[in-house]
Amino acid sequence: MTSHVRAPNLHATVLDGKELRDTFREDVLHGLSLPHKSIPPKHLYDARGSKLFDAITGLNEYYPTRTERNILDSHAESIAGALGPGATLIEPGAGSCEKAQALLATLEQPRSYVPIEISLTALEAGSHRIAERFPHVEVHPICTDFTTELPLTSGGDNRVVFFPGSTVSNFNRKEREGLLKRLSDLAQPGGQLLIGFDLAKDRSVLLDAYNDSAGVTAAFNLNLLRRINAELGGDFDLSMFRHDAVWNDEHSRIEMHLVSEAPQGVRVEDQMFEFAHHERLHTENSHKFTTASFDIEAGLAGFSRRQLWTDPQDWFAVALYRAD
Repeated sequence: MTSHVRAPNLHATVLDGKELRDTFREDVLHGLSLPHKSIPPKHLYDARGSKLFDAITGLNEYYPTRTERNILDSHAESIAGALGPGATLIEPGAGSCEKAQALLATLEQPRSYVPIEISLTALEAGSHRIAERFPHVEVHPICTDFTTELPLTSGGDNRVVFFPGSTVSNFNRKEREGLLKRLSDLAQPGGQLLIGFDLAKDRSVLLDAYNDSAGVTAAFNLNLLRRINAELGGDFDLSMFRHDAVWNDEHSRIEMHLVSEAPQGVRVEDQMFEFAHHERLHTENSHKFTTASFDIEAGLAGFSRRQLWTDPQDWFAVALYRAD
């Protein structure tokens, strides 16, 4: 962590930055070589991408963040009571730590907070805010890619893994199986998982949320190409690609793509990749669930549901599971 002022309760761990850069390079070169080009969505979140996503969460069309926040706020006492006192709150993919900050304010004597985040910029700012606001909470930020490794952090008897934002929806079924198992290992037997996930709803609501009229989601998606250019010596012409989000009924998910506007060749490092006219580069999925379908997946990973909170429209769910 690079801030000049460090709160006494802040204990930072930055894992191998070269490893993170190498993973980005390998994923990009591999993904562009596939018959159906695809790059993992975690790479959308560099410093600029994280800021753009924060802007997305404030858009009128983008309901998930505000709906989940309303659930967490309106059921704060019930959630805090269910989580219990002395919690060690562990948050993979913590981002700016904003949701954890609101949750920590409601908990009874939280013991510590462990944000895990790939973006050092977001992690640094969020961790300092938490440490300053909650001086009696030990803050242990870890800069790493939670999709490839989840450090088994130390903690007290009440370990709570906090996984909001329907981040789980970005993974396909097989990937979710592995992720939920890692979250179970992180919670440890007797620990808890507080997780947010998006529910199936009218298709028009979903399409509007990922094709906003202000073009912020488009800028967020296209920023991936900008990042490739900056970090891997790519020569993508961003004006030759457009953002598109579509509904895949078979897999119950929104898919985000970057669509080539003409036949073109793109160089990344010393490799050339050809794009046909209208060829798609797949950048993100956002699966939509029913509570029953998610319970089944969580159960296969060793979780049993304790409580469920939803909004009046049943657009989003926040669920509490126990690791058996």
